[in-house]
Amino acid sequence: MKVTVKTLDNTEAGEIDLSDAVFGVDVRKDLLHRAVRWQLAKRRAGTHKVKGRSEVAGTTKKPWRQKGTGRARAGSLRVAQFRGGGVVFGPTPRDHGFDLPKKVRALALKTALSSKVKAGQVLILDRLAADSHKTAAMRQKLAALGLKSAIFIGGEEIDGAFALAIRNLPFIDVLPSQGANVYDILRRETLVLSKDAVEKLEARLS
Repeated sequence: MKVTVKTLDNTEAGEIDLSDAVFGVDVRKDLLHRAVRWQLAKRRAGTHKVKGRSEVAGTTKKPWRQKGTGRARAGSLRVAQFRGGGVVFGPTPRDHGFDLPKKVRALALKTALSSKVKAGQVLILDRLAADSHKTAAMRQKLAALGLKSAIFIGGEEIDGAFALAIRNLPFIDVLPSQGANVYDILRRETLVLSKDAVEKLEARLS
């Protein structure tokens, strides 16, 4: 499919042909859901921890004798029913990640790209580069392009001045092509790709 290429100054810079095999697949919400769950599960720290009865501080003495007090028998003050006791079956450090096949991940990324194309939320720029690292100038350029919530995906490397100019703007993300992922594409309204990014993504996913 043919898409108009623009510059950061909001002028036309020709056209580009997007591959239907990457940007024109059927949108499957189930794949997007699986990919987002996989990404969010992998980023969880899993460092939650509580102390069990063997770990809490306290005496090991039997609280009172076994019989004759009229109270329920007890062998430790560190059990869960006493104040300051341990937690039963509480969370312990673990890895929340799970496996997702490579083919499923690749198809999910194609689906995310295609969903933005079908929604008309894709903008192709000739290149992601800035003459100045000033954020105010970049904010004006994005306003002219009508971008309030967007993710910019460039080639193998992001221009230093561009990265500095855009990094403090809210709801704006910047990634190199190898960092393109389903979650970051879906969480922003507009997907902005450089011509280099299109080539890299098509080579990666074809």
